[in-house]
Amino acid sequence: MHEVKFDGWRLQLHKLANEVRLYSKNGYDVTDRFRAIAAAGTTLRCTSAILDGELEAADLKGRADFAALHRPRPSRRTLTLWVFDLLHLDGEDLRSLALEERRQKLTNLMKRTQQPLRLSESFDDPDKLLRAAIELGLEGIVSKRRDCPYHSGPSIDWLKVKNSAWRQANRERFKPFAKER
Repeated sequence: MHEVKFDGWRLQLHKLANEVRLYSKNGYDVTDRFRAIAAAGTTLRCTSAILDGELEAADLKGRADFAALHRPRPSRRTLTLWVFDLLHLDGEDLRSLALEERRQKLTNLMKRTQQPLRLSESFDDPDKLLRAAIELGLEGIVSKRRDCPYHSGPSIDWLKVKNSAWRQANRERFKPFAKER
């Protein structure tokens, strides 16, 4: 299955009753920084859940604005948490289920949600999706094996394909992370 590769920060949303916490991929609690996202999480129709997603900020024209995530108070009107996986639901650990099964449960859970929580749609045709991503100036796509359980961290079950024009336009932001040769 294939999805858009969003240009943002990986986040997990943890809901327990009416309390929602947001965690970065490094485990930092960022709930206070993104209150609108946490508030939207309270509207999920479940008692408890852990959702995996990508937090993206957009400019006034709707284009991804990665730098806005680094501002002390990004405008809540421009934030979206694109949810792509469901790890726990109402006390049940779903990580051992195939991605396809987790996605079905996630789709059902997300039916009544609105901005700033959005379901990251999946597509069957990777070539068509990549062409659309390139035309729209998006970062790229992620292709995932449908039959795999959830794995934390890098995995051979996910393949990221980046738009070369996007990569060139954003090369400066990767310099601090480049390894010396």
